[in-house]
Amino acid sequence: DEDTVNQQERDFSSVRCCVSAGEALPADILRRWQEKTGTLILDGIGSTEALHIFISNTMDDYRPGTSGKPVPGYRMKILNDENETVSAGEAGRLLIQGDSTSPHYWNNPQKTAETMVDGWLNTGDTYFQDPDGYYVYCGRSDDMLKVGGIWCSPVEIESRLIEHPKVLEAAIVGRPDTDELIKPEAFVVLNDPKDASDSLAADLLKHCQDGLARYKYPRWVNFVDELPKTATGKIQRFKLRPG
Repeated sequence: DEDTVNQQERDFSSVRCCVSAGEALPADILRRWQEKTGTLILDGIGSTEALHIFISNTMDDYRPGTSGKPVPGYRMKILNDENETVSAGEAGRLLIQGDSTSPHYWNNPQKTAETMVDGWLNTGDTYFQDPDGYYVYCGRSDDMLKVGGIWCSPVEIESRLIEHPKVLEAAIVGRPDTDELIKPEAFVVLNDPKDASDSLAADLLKHCQDGLARYKYPRWVNFVDELPKTATGKIQRFKLRPG
C-alpha cells in the first residue's frame, strides 16, 4: 500500500527484490518504489494454461514499463489480424510455445480450438516487442480500443494517468461519443478522494495530452472510490463499459 510506505519509515535492507503479478506494472510505480525502498520490482507474465511465467524481467536484465524477455524454454510470436508475424514495434496477439502449456481444456472443444492453435497457445494478450527485444504489454486483446481507426492501448493511457501525483489507480475503457465514435473514458482513483474536482479532471486531461498522441487522451474523467477487480487483482474493465 503506497500510503503505508509513505507514512511509515521501514527497513528494506533485507529485501533483495519484489515480484509483481496480476496487472502490468507501470514504470512510474516502479520508479517511485525504487526511490523509496532502493529495491526492484520484477514484472512478468504467465497464465493458468502455461502453468508458469513465460516472459519476465530479471535482476540482471530489466526494463521499466515492459514485461521483460522470454523465459528460457519458451518461444513467442506476435501475429496481426491476418495471422502474419508483425515487425518490431507493431502490436498484435501474443502466442507462445513451451513444454508446460496445456494441450486442451477439459470438455470444452470450442475454447480449445480458439486457444490452442497449431501447437501454439493464444494468450489473448496484445503485445509489441521494442527494438531491444523487450515485450511491452498493451492490454487484453478484447480491451484494445480503436480510436480514429488506430488501435489504442488502455494500459498506455492508464500508465500516463498514474504518473500524475494525485492519481493512485486508473482504468480506461471505450465509450461512444455523440457521433457514435469510440473514444477513451477514464475511471480514476485518487490518493485523496477529497481532491476530486472539475479542475483536477481538466488537469488530468491536459496531463494526458502533453504525454500521449493527441487521439489517445481521455475525453471523459470519472472519479471513483475503487476499481472493480478479480480476486487476483486484475482490473475488470468490462464492468466499467457503458451499457
